[in-house]
Amino acid sequence: MKPLLALCALLTAGLLLTGADRPHVNRAALTAVEKNLDRRLETEVVESSLLLGMTRGVYLEGYGAVFTAEVNLASGPGISAFRPKLTKDDIDRVRQKKLDRMAVLKKAMRETLVSAAASLDTVPAEERIVVGVSLFHFSWEDTAGLPGQIVMLAQRRTLLDFQTGRRDRSTLESAVEVREF
Repeated sequence: MKPLLALCALLTAGLLLTGADRPHVNRAALTAVEKNLDRRLETEVVESSLLLGMTRGVYLEGYGAVFTAEVNLASGPGISAFRPKLTKDDIDRVRQKKLDRMAVLKKAMRETLVSAAASLDTVPAEERIVVGVSLFHFSWEDTAGLPGQIVMLAQRRTLLDFQTGRRDRSTLESAVEVREF
């Protein structure tokens, strides 16, 4: 019985050491990236009233850090007793405003990827940094050409190489995977 207990103690100690050797991604580091993305969205992409909830980040061991947000790229006119129906011009204006803001949103997402890679120094270099933004759409909207979600991801090492000048913008663009749904 004692040899079995000794073996269990050794195995447990070995597992604890293995876990202790691995750097821990703490909540404070994730919070800093969350606040950075919220600030970018509010100041560069949309008014703060169109940020539909705060960014949330999570670290998935073996995969990387994932950050999600939800925004409405443009407010729309309301339907009321005085305006029971929207005009085609109203719908077209909202659609065009959203299309115009797509490039700004994608730029902010890319910049967040790069800055997150630098600040999340305990995320292993071979893991990923992911930024996903869900886009709100009104039921009356013309959503042709507008995704409901954009996800950008890249290996942390690639993002760090860009930040330190070992990669140029064109290689970064090809290394960042962009998915639109």
